[in-house]
Amino acid sequence: MRIAVIGGGVIGLTTAYALVRQGHQVELIEKRDQIALETSFANGGQLSYRYVSPLADAGVPLQALGWLLRGNDAPLRFRPRLSTEQWRWCLRFLFACRRSTNRRNAAHLLRLALHSQQILRRWREEDGLSDFAWRANGKLVIYRDRSHFAKAAAGLDESANQLVLDAQRCTEIEPALLPLAKQMHGGIYSPGDEVADCHSFCRRLLERLEQSPRFHLLCGQTVTALHREHGRIRALSLGPQRLDVDQLVIAAGTASVPLLRPLGIDLPIYPLKGYSLTLPLARYAGIPETNVTDYDNKVVYARLGNSLRVAAMVDIGGWDAGLDRGRIAMLQRLASETFPAAGDYRNATQWAGLRPATPEGTPLLGATALDNLWLNVGHGSLGFTLACGSADLLCDLIGDQRPAVALDGLTLA
Repeated sequence: MRIAVIGGGVIGLTTAYALVRQGHQVELIEKRDQIALETSFANGGQLSYRYVSPLADAGVPLQALGWLLRGNDAPLRFRPRLSTEQWRWCLRFLFACRRSTNRRNAAHLLRLALHSQQILRRWREEDGLSDFAWRANGKLVIYRDRSHFAKAAAGLDESANQLVLDAQRCTEIEPALLPLAKQMHGGIYSPGDEVADCHSFCRRLLERLEQSPRFHLLCGQTVTALHREHGRIRALSLGPQRLDVDQLVIAAGTASVPLLRPLGIDLPIYPLKGYSLTLPLARYAGIPETNVTDYDNKVVYARLGNSLRVAAMVDIGGWDAGLDRGRIAMLQRLASETFPAAGDYRNATQWAGLRPATPEGTPLLGATALDNLWLNVGHGSLGFTLACGSADLLCDLIGDQRPAVALDGLTLA
């Protein structure tokens, strides 16, 4: 089939890759001059296959009230707008802040995440996909607050392959945490988690795709209209150009919302703005080899080759992806206090991006009310983690095959 995929980030590229592997002809459309320049460019780098708890959880609204008073120092910052989109999303988020809902959605995410890990392994082993700073180095979530640690430990599923550790065992697994030993109450270790450079991964996928005659990349092209006829998308407009399609996949992140609204499809997606620093490393002493998440500060640390990636924070407050100097300064301070030996964080490359999030934290995969229109959107902060699995499942659905894992809780319905 001739399939168009809108969106050249990690979700769109993995979708195109899975479809081309199955023999389809794919045209990938990206509005920027190059692929993966937005949310996929400098994300946290952690492939957190087992630590996939959604942001919406019991106690988060109360925590958020306290964070409102902290300004730039708050892990989550809410800036109210005169926007029905924002308030509708926030209302659904509040309804999802229940322990039972969190556990149900976490189970859906875990199922998809573990499948995604298998698909990435298949692509690495069968296709020789490499050179994107991939390592199986595990993930350690550290807790400074005793009650948060106790809650996390009590909520673990015995089948999740995670270990509850005291502060001493945390420092044994990750010696770079030794200076923080007195500040930690413990941690949760996921030995099966991995790390990779998302932007490099996207570049490697594109290199492989461009070797196939079934793939065509259209960069610097904005989709201006989707043409519907008799319950199907017949074509799309790229300015004056018209492109006919057999199937259409929407994988455009936050841009998917205005794109589908004229078709009467209202996606429950709102941008959660995040920030990152990328620090070149001159030395490795005192640098974490394990992926580290500082739970109470909501900061993640991942070594990507010769760099340390530091990512953090959630801003709920609009569609502007520009840098906020106050937030960057906060991230620089937290990182320098946690791993000071890494270098001068003031010289790190700064980045901000918009994560396309649903209120419940689960992505939207699969069919829509239109016969040939498919969704692969709403992955939030887990886009890189879930990308390969989401692409594989969508490829099965388009090919009218039974998906490898159940899609319960992962569809628009």
